[in-house]
Amino acid sequence: MNWREFVNFALMIKEMSFWKWLGLLVAAFLLSMLMYGFAGMVELIPHGWVFSVVCLVVSAAMVLIYSRFVILFEGEKARDLPMDKLASHTGLGLGIGLGYFCVVTGLMALLGGYAVVGTGAPATELVSMFCYFCIVAVGEEIMFRGVLFRWIDEKWGFWAAIIVSALFFGIVHISNPGGTLWSSFAIAIEAGLLLGAAYKWAGTLWLPIGIHWAWNYSQGNIFGFKVSGQEAGGSLFHAQLQGSDWLTGGAFGAEGSVLAVAVGLLASAWFIWRISKR
Repeated sequence: MNWREFVNFALMIKEMSFWKWLGLLVAAFLLSMLMYGFAGMVELIPHGWVFSVVCLVVSAAMVLIYSRFVILFEGEKARDLPMDKLASHTGLGLGIGLGYFCVVTGLMALLGGYAVVGTGAPATELVSMFCYFCIVAVGEEIMFRGVLFRWIDEKWGFWAAIIVSALFFGIVHISNPGGTLWSSFAIAIEAGLLLGAAYKWAGTLWLPIGIHWAWNYSQGNIFGFKVSGQEAGGSLFHAQLQGSDWLTGGAFGAEGSVLAVAVGLLASAWFIWRISKR
């Protein structure tokens, strides 16, 4: 089979046999994981302005690699990377991600689980982590929405895509510090469903990238929670958490709170409702 025949073959995703489709899906997913792993090497650079610039450059390179991969293996431009939606959808996603954790943290504070005991962090640290979480958002959204969700959606439809991608998204977080079956389930429900539904509704990767970006940054470097069990460095607000792990999320961070799950379910339901209206 020559290259042109292979490209034409890859375009026939829905008609492709299961095993051939699965082989291409696994290859695409492994490439995304490899790309994301290389991007993690930026953590070797000390935090500062150089670190921030490198993070943004690497994020842009990851988007470019994904777009080239789609062209080579699917024979067309990546439809989920429209440049005319880059600013608007990323900005909307940033607003949703920030608003999400404003709501979760506000509810937690009202129930006595969160209190601010101090403020302030070095500006270079706040900027560095903002740029670093861009890499995390781009890498994970390419893997779980651009590859896994999209290919399953094209083969078996929306519900199969959103359920499978959400479950995998939750499973990969179980090895994080403080990770449990509950925290993985919570991540799958509150984030996996929301990001998948946002991707389907928008038709672009920019929206879930923005949500994911602000999701991590706001909980870790604004409100002072751990991010999926990991310390996020300096934060704008220094928090004192008290009460049960069900309320605060415990060692895993706010993502393990039932409040986060409830808010995520509501947000996901809104996007799914909007999709159904179309």
